[in-house]
Amino acid sequence: MNFVVEPSVLKSGAVTVPGDKSISHRALMLGGIAGGQTRVSGFLDGEDCLASLAALEAMGVRIDKPAATEIVIQGAGAAGLRPPENVLDMGNSGTAMRLFSGLLAGQSFTSQLVGDASLSNRPMNRVIKPLTMMGADIQSNDGKPPLVIHGQKLNGVNYSMPVASAQVKSAILLAGLYSSGEVVIHEPVITRDHTERMLGFMGVKVNRGETRIIMRGGQRPMGARIQVPADLSSASFVVLAAIISSDAEVTISDVGVNSTRTGVIQILKAMGADIKIQNVRLFGDEPVADLTARSSSLQGIDVDPALVSLAIDEFPALFIAAACAKGKTRFSGLGELRVKESDRISTMAEGLRALSVAVDETEDGAVVHGGTIYGGKVKSHGDHRVAMSFAVAATVAKWGVLVEDTDAVSTSFPGFVACMQSLGANIQGEQDSVVNS
Repeated sequence: MNFVVEPSVLKSGAVTVPGDKSISHRALMLGGIAGGQTRVSGFLDGEDCLASLAALEAMGVRIDKPAATEIVIQGAGAAGLRPPENVLDMGNSGTAMRLFSGLLAGQSFTSQLVGDASLSNRPMNRVIKPLTMMGADIQSNDGKPPLVIHGQKLNGVNYSMPVASAQVKSAILLAGLYSSGEVVIHEPVITRDHTERMLGFMGVKVNRGETRIIMRGGQRPMGARIQVPADLSSASFVVLAAIISSDAEVTISDVGVNSTRTGVIQILKAMGADIKIQNVRLFGDEPVADLTARSSSLQGIDVDPALVSLAIDEFPALFIAAACAKGKTRFSGLGELRVKESDRISTMAEGLRALSVAVDETEDGAVVHGGTIYGGKVKSHGDHRVAMSFAVAATVAKWGVLVEDTDAVSTSFPGFVACMQSLGANIQGEQDSVVNS
């Protein structure tokens, strides 16, 4: 699939976006090993989370889906997972691959995690190292998937993370549920804390400092009712579309505004974006709010590197905001983007240049020269966030834009095209053979 987008006049309105991907993954995994039943509403019915769901079912967990965004998990309990008969396919999901590594390291059986071509090139040593320190036995393909995990008895660990990663932190905590002794994690900077919040909500005692987490090993989560907020990462594309449009005001309801995720809002506001956070409340232990974004005049800035870990998934959208701003926007401290679904620094720089926007790429960032976005053809390199970012950019381009290889958008934002069309975007999803015929 490709996106074909023509310049568009966005209109004001109110929309919803799918449930948070990170929280949906965690609800599945913790619900799968919990005691009792876990009922999840707002579940992200996208390919990444469905890969996690299928893996748990393959290990004997009963999961019912009374509706697309509702699941009921009959927890298998402490030692209830069964050996899978086949490999567990994580698809395109780095979150699933890394979190399942922790969950499976302490089981009593061997399992194998595989992924698609993109995931098979992503680094896993950052999670293999601390898990090995806990006693895990994990074999890899030179530090990349597939991973063969021989379940072992695990010990506690005191681990200082060299690179900020919520996925690595979460893998250690999941392994810690099967370990003896205490798990202590030191983060170089704050990262998203959905795992710690959900563990606490499900009865596991976790002591949290600003950049230190302590958990006693061997605890068991209990089933709970979990309401998943709308995904801020997905909402960011709608926010971006509104603020770069000429005259629109868009409200997105029930969006997760966890303070470890709101870097994108802080950065956009620093650039001059008009974004209001209203009706703040809690879904379980997760803060949610309604976001209202209005057309704005953006200015280039030097983005604070301290905000990088709080906006790690939203930088493709921020690159587009920078392209629409007056002056230069400097990004630094983005080295982690080079090992995402694509090398997002290079991929965004390449795509912006294809649309006649000047970009100076650096080792850990870029300088984006704001200006006019023209038309053309952009390669997404199979990266869902890159594809959606350029689709939004195309709404303010001088002429049409073809965004190639957009199938992966369904991993995180099923219904993206329909959502954008509801706001007046002239966007179509078309088969590659049709576009190129």
